[in-house]
Amino acid sequence: MTANPVSVNSNACLISPEIGKSAIDPAHPPLKLGVLASGSGSNFEVIAQAIQNQQLNAKIPVLIYNNPEAKAAARAEKYGIPSILLNHRDCKSREELDTKIVKTFQEYDVEWVVMAGWMRIVTKVLFDAFPDRVINIHPSLLPSFPGIRAVEQALAAKVKITGCTVHIARLEVDSGPILMQAAVPVLPDDTAETLHARIQVQEHKIMLGALALIAESNRKYCD
Repeated sequence: MTANPVSVNSNACLISPEIGKSAIDPAHPPLKLGVLASGSGSNFEVIAQAIQNQQLNAKIPVLIYNNPEAKAAARAEKYGIPSILLNHRDCKSREELDTKIVKTFQEYDVEWVVMAGWMRIVTKVLFDAFPDRVINIHPSLLPSFPGIRAVEQALAAKVKITGCTVHIARLEVDSGPILMQAAVPVLPDDTAETLHARIQVQEHKIMLGALALIAESNRKYCD
């Protein structure tokens, strides 16, 4: 009997474009990344660890989180990165929250904004302050399944392949130029939890890959 190739390797994926490397180069300044996180902060930690291991030419001056119970703050402490709670419940509007975010990032001299599991809709206030410098990660192959519960959307649609996307964010939710994507097969017995877990493995890869692309582009621009 011929084995099902998908069942043999359920972590199989296709990443496009191929992931490059962004080694530390003393001749070029690192990217200054301001990270936004609402939950566990796993993508944040992947970035922090890559920086610590000198695999990514960047630094994180500050992490902002909006949920007092977010585990991202503890991860930041582990890496000696300042973390600041800006609770959206204390703000009267999304614009008020984003104004506080912009002020904080400017105080820490942030150049690029990374939404790493940021569960808030971003407004023009943030985009105007960091034009074409806000990136987001989403658990689907955009433009398919934008918005909330993307994994559940994919399962409901009975697609055979889904994945994740890193893109330059725009005002329209989960839109904007795509930097990198990874395709992940949907298995016959997948649940939202099992599929999301495999997608998250690829999220970590393409987040670093997209940042490496940005770092390389920044290096060429500086040259």
